[in-house]
Amino acid sequence: FASIAGAGPINGPIQAAIFGWLPVLLWILIGGVFFGAVQDFASMYASVKNKGRTIGYIIEAYIRKLGKKLFLLFCWLFCILVVAAFADVVAGTFNGFATNDAGEVTKVVANGAVATTSMLFIVEAVALGFFLKYSKFNKWVNTAVAVILLVVAIALGLNFPIYVSLGTWHLIIFAYILVASVTPVWALLQPRDYLNSYLLIFMILGAVIGVFVANPACNLEAFTAFSIPDANGNPQYMFPILFVTIACGAVSGFHSLVSSGTASKQIKNEKNMLPVSFGAMLMESMLAVIALIAVASFAKGEAAAQGLTTQPQIFAGAIANFLSVVGLPHSLVFTLINLAVSAFALTSLDSVARVGRLSFQEFFMDSDTDEENMSPFVKVVTNKYFATIITLVLAYLLTKVGYAEIWPLFGSANQLLSVLALVACAVFLKKTK
Repeated sequence: FASIAGAGPINGPIQAAIFGWLPVLLWILIGGVFFGAVQDFASMYASVKNKGRTIGYIIEAYIRKLGKKLFLLFCWLFCILVVAAFADVVAGTFNGFATNDAGEVTKVVANGAVATTSMLFIVEAVALGFFLKYSKFNKWVNTAVAVILLVVAIALGLNFPIYVSLGTWHLIIFAYILVASVTPVWALLQPRDYLNSYLLIFMILGAVIGVFVANPACNLEAFTAFSIPDANGNPQYMFPILFVTIACGAVSGFHSLVSSGTASKQIKNEKNMLPVSFGAMLMESMLAVIALIAVASFAKGEAAAQGLTTQPQIFAGAIANFLSVVGLPHSLVFTLINLAVSAFALTSLDSVARVGRLSFQEFFMDSDTDEENMSPFVKVVTNKYFATIITLVLAYLLTKVGYAEIWPLFGSANQLLSVLALVACAVFLKKTK
């Protein structure tokens, strides 16, 4: 859940809300249950039944080598897009400085606190990874340790914010992903997701309670129009814009990569596949519905008037408004929700960078490749460090373009990828009866 729930289910529905709440809600519910969750589960099932191999190998085994090559190439290019988009989102939530219309630069306390906490999470995750691997305590002790580490990181973050510029954060984040993509899963990725999953669960619980307690009015129209002009006056049509912006909230090709790339290798019992994949997708769709309620709670122009410009800020601002009804301080809730959103995006980042690296390596290898007698060229391109660096350098260059430019491209590539994954899973299910 922590790996798949990136910035998508929060950013997507808020952007798609220009078409009104009804089409957004219908697609989240129908897409989430009948497409998204089915794809996540089928991808994981196919992978577990094939010794934890990725969807690329499944295409090779059940379709053909050419199908696998084309899929992996598309997959690699897609991963570059995701890393670029999410790295820009994360750097934006860490950016300690804001420039107003008059050109004055001010410090952003909430972002500084989020940055400190997120950096501490990384250090704590490594410590937790070694603790979980070499100590044999039961799960309740492990859970207590994780929650204590979480609280300590948040407390330190709120008291010691870091103020660093956007460009510097881009460099720091890419340095982190480089390390995270090549270290063993147990040492960083798994304990980081474990720590973050508690933060995400608390955030979703808080958001759900906030919605019921505040009972906000819906200030969105049920339906606006099939075609809406963008900032440049070009028409944005509901088909496909609604679907490519909601993306992760309903169906996401990226999820099939996580299901078959990292999550399938951590399944202890086949019975766990259904809650881990199908269940996590349903939770993500619920998060998308909460994001829709969040944006609908603002009257026209109200969010902008409060200085909430990005989708994560709109989401955090709305949840903070809801929870202030029960007396929780607005600024604290706003910072914590911002923290959770950046944690979402950062956990997806290290997963997708790893998947991109694996896709690049797999492109040059077949299931019958003799790993002992490979040519020098194949040895270089299948080296995990080379594959990681080439993927991240291209993503870094794309990041400089800015997240707003990449998101529509990411969304459309994501939907195409989900189609390919669903086709692969359908062929696998048919051939294995």
